[in-house]
Amino acid sequence: MRLNQVTVTMPDLEAGWKFYRTLGLKPVVDARPRYARFVCPDGNSSFSLHQGQGGAGGTTMYFECDDLDATVGVLVNAGIVFACGPEDKSWLWREAELFDPGGNRVILYHAGSNRIDPPWKVLPIE
Repeated sequence: MRLNQVTVTMPDLEAGWKFYRTLGLKPVVDARPRYARFVCPDGNSSFSLHQGQGGAGGTTMYFECDDLDATVGVLVNAGIVFACGPEDKSWLWREAELFDPGGNRVILYHAGSNRIDPPWKVLPIE
């Protein structure tokens, strides 16, 4: 099984469009004002927004960056506000936290081999 996409409900889809474009996601479907789908700049995952009144703040998305600090610097210069800048976490990931216009939590991170192979993993990956 492979993850194709995650869809997040966004009350103001136009604000979400601008936010995720600024993060670097590339549009695939533009059916604004109701729906938009993007591909991530690396890999083949996609991400979509659906206009509606969701449970704001109930979703957390993780986007991995090869160079987290540089990515955060570029986004700060583009006007993106972070709740927490890049910091090393006890689970061996480096993370920065921000919130999208719908109140959803977004974590930009770098985990390297610790993403799927942390020292404490339970099961071997086949």
